[in-house]
Amino acid sequence: MEEELKCPVCGSLFKEPILLPCSHNVCLACARNITVQTPEGETPVQSRASGSSDYDYLDMDKMSLYSETDSGYGSYTPCQLKSPNGVRVFPPANPHRHCSLTCPLCHRSVSLDERGLRGFPRNRLLEAIVARYQQNRAASASSSSSSSSSSSSSSSSSNAVKCQLCDRNPVEATVMCEQCDVYYCNACQQRCHPSRGPLAKHRLVPPRSQAAGGGAPPATARKPATCVDHETENFSMYCYSCRIPVCMKCLEEGKHAKHDVKTLPMMWKQHKCQLSQALNGVSDKAKDAKEFLVQLKNMLQQIQENGVEFEACLVAQCDSLIEALTRQKAKLLTKVTKEKEYKLKVVRDQITHCTMKLRQTTGMMEYCLEVLKENDPSGFLQISDALIKRVTSSQDQWVKGALEPKVGPEFDLTLNTDSLLQTILMLDFCQGKVESGPAVPAAPLLQLEKCCTRNNSATLAWRVIAPPGSPIEGYILELDDGNGGQYREVYVGKETVCTVDGLHFNSSYNARVKAYNAIGVGPYSKTVVLKTSDVAWFTFDPTTAHRDIVLSNDNQTVSCNSYDDRVVLGTAAFSKGTHYWEVSIDRYDNHPDPAFGVARINTMKDMMLGKDDKAWAMYVDNNRSWFMHNNSHTNRAEGGITKGSTVGVLLDLTKHTLTFYINKEQHGPTAFESLDGVFVPAVSLNRNVQVTLLTGLEVPKNTKQ
Repeated sequence: MEEELKCPVCGSLFKEPILLPCSHNVCLACARNITVQTPEGETPVQSRASGSSDYDYLDMDKMSLYSETDSGYGSYTPCQLKSPNGVRVFPPANPHRHCSLTCPLCHRSVSLDERGLRGFPRNRLLEAIVARYQQNRAASASSSSSSSSSSSSSSSSSNAVKCQLCDRNPVEATVMCEQCDVYYCNACQQRCHPSRGPLAKHRLVPPRSQAAGGGAPPATARKPATCVDHETENFSMYCYSCRIPVCMKCLEEGKHAKHDVKTLPMMWKQHKCQLSQALNGVSDKAKDAKEFLVQLKNMLQQIQENGVEFEACLVAQCDSLIEALTRQKAKLLTKVTKEKEYKLKVVRDQITHCTMKLRQTTGMMEYCLEVLKENDPSGFLQISDALIKRVTSSQDQWVKGALEPKVGPEFDLTLNTDSLLQTILMLDFCQGKVESGPAVPAAPLLQLEKCCTRNNSATLAWRVIAPPGSPIEGYILELDDGNGGQYREVYVGKETVCTVDGLHFNSSYNARVKAYNAIGVGPYSKTVVLKTSDVAWFTFDPTTAHRDIVLSNDNQTVSCNSYDDRVVLGTAAFSKGTHYWEVSIDRYDNHPDPAFGVARINTMKDMMLGKDDKAWAMYVDNNRSWFMHNNSHTNRAEGGITKGSTVGVLLDLTKHTLTFYINKEQHGPTAFESLDGVFVPAVSLNRNVQVTLLTGLEVPKNTKQ
């Protein structure tokens, strides 16, 4: 479980963790280190260049810069001025700069508002679990080292609380701010937390002494979590639409007027029940995995014993032959050893892989069990959705066949001792019994460790032993239609590895392969089932984009160098199923009309999307929108976009319809019907707009006609 409690930035146990919008956690200090400053309107960078930047990113909570008059968090410019004690002195904030933070796990960037890091909720539930884990570990360590009694003679001064803002050799703290939750010495308190202005409202109290042997301020009883926007209000309700706890003032202000709001205890119990049910499934898989590991370890011994036994039989047979057979004996032994080593390697690799997955699953289970012990409803609900998804995803990792041995302990080799002396030099191993005379190739053996799927592509690999005197001329790979229908040939050639692109998403394909030679076509291999991705993950396609299009952020962000509209397409093509993606508006100047929708691959790239008969789109400004196909404008709807808005596109090829969303809400009626064929995501924009593509999203429910 310790890996679940470590910060992905510093690698240490979480200290003052904050919860990012992507549901991942980082230490507050680490978040300060990875926060970067970017010019207004510029795309946030993905990571901080180095730890030696000229910018100092201070903990705004500790510096009490989150006061009522502060509005420029992260807007400070480099400064070489320092006070005599080494504290950086900052000039006034530059209003043309803002800060952004990139999650170190999923690399999702988010811009900070005027509240800075204080705008992210503090994960008190995780903080409590870390504290409990440290206490249990410290108790275990103290019990194991009870013989070292000299530690009890440590001076009482070592238990004193130190100032948290001193650069070097921190001195004993004299006060603590209850609002900032920071310990100050006299000098740091006068410099960083003066008792004037907005900070005069903060309450300074004497510091609490540390517990014996501790290295940080003692853990106190946790106060109920308060609303970020209304610090004096406790969370009492839960917005099911936004999936966040809210206070009564948020409801009174109408922020969640049309949202589904439920009581906090009810949602707490419901999410705890969901997490418990999901854990039951993972627990069963973990139990099966443990039994499977025992089976694999026993198989190692069986393979060793069978290999030794087979080698002994081979030596006995070879010794009964003449010297010509003796010359061949070494070659045969080598092949048996290779087969044995291959089986051993496959089983060892499977043990290593299964052990790693089991360790990850067990650690996650322990962490989830600790979460279930918590009695903080708001803290629990902050992370419950992400945990439920993780547990469900972990259960899906144990797919059918994952707990089955990839090789057997038996050696499928037969030595034919009835051959004449003249054929001894041609003696070799074969799969099963060998019939006399030329034969067709045997059934290929699919190498499951090399077979995989990615997005809507599938890769298969196989091997086969050629019959004596008749080499293999090629292979035929066949796949069904993804619905259990008829097989069709997708590859004919001599290669033993093949990747098939353009498959349907969220489909299970049956694949088989056969070999052929001059004698004829051999039997099929065993059938393997390959499942494509449930949702589409794709980017913008630089190979088909107009030359004025500018792509960045791994081809997920697009802008344009021209004042005229230019078209860029996605890398995925859809002809079946239901697919949903969104486009986030990063920059929106001078009220342009960007268009979003789908198109054929050969649509015009130098005009607005929907001008020709090969594109279906919605173009929108800051006030209203229209649907457009073949230069026909229909269904004007009120409501537009601004910077920060999201435009969603729902392509339902089951119903053959196209629907649009703005900020998660359906915009207008179903835009287009009777869509059939192959479509690719498409966007048109000019230099006044910059957007970022968001894929792999769940399909919205309850579409209005």
